Amino acid sequence: MNHSQKAFLAVILCILISLTLPIFTFASESAKPLDWYFNKNEKHERPVLPLEFSFIEEYSGHYLGKGDEKVIYLTFDAGYENGNIEKILDALKSHNAPGAFFILENLINRNPELIKRMTEEGHLVCNHTAKHPDMSRITDKDTFCNQLRDMEKIYTEKTGMNLAPYYRPPQGKFSAQNLEYASEMGYHTIFWSFAYADWDNERQPDPEKAIFEILEHTHPGMVILLHPTSTTNAAIMDKLLTEWENQGYRFGTLDELTKK
Repeated sequence: MNHSQKAFLAVILCILISLTLPIFTFASESAKPLDWYFNKNEKHERPVLPLEFSFIEEYSGHYLGKGDEKVIYLTFDAGYENGNIEKILDALKSHNAPGAFFILENLINRNPELIKRMTEEGHLVCNHTAKHPDMSRITDKDTFCNQLRDMEKIYTEKTGMNLAPYYRPPQGKFSAQNLEYASEMGYHTIFWSFAYADWDNERQPDPEKAIFEILEHTHPGMVILLHPTSTTNAAIMDKLLTEWENQGYRFGTLDELTKK
């Protein structure tokens, strides 16, 4: 091969690299691990979506209701029962307030009757994955989808029904690629516009302070994330629902939230 031929091949190689580089760059960006967060405000204003999450609606991602109507979407991440989920359900029932429970396989394996009660009382039972891994680190499509499919399978085996088509990534860890995979499976990914530190059973917040913090940040279209294993949440739920009702709020469903 002479010098001119080598130079020609070098030019062709450079062109091919320049053409494929954007593809690899996009693939890398779509798989970039992200941690969900929301912008708090104490003016009861609807939080603005952080710029780096602007893509979520392309893949059926939601974090906030539309419009200025006083509506709240109650969502609960539930991995196990410690007596408090039942108390939460009692409070919801007394107010005829629908909720969405994102569950793990552990909960339905150990407490199938509790899950049946949720559906019988008008709540949605949704997919929080089978085993609660860090989904943002999963780039293989089959591995990702199997976490959701395994949860679907055990739910159908135990109840004879299908999970509601809503997915919440454990700990709010996700990627654009994750959302794309979930959307292809027919899921809406549900984030939140408010949450507070209620998950640590050893460090539960003071009930009155918890009510104050939640009401201080309540806003139209709020998607609130609560952990139903929290003793604080079980203690305040009835009062909290009453306060919201007194402020003119109603409780919506995820079917309503995701309707275009």
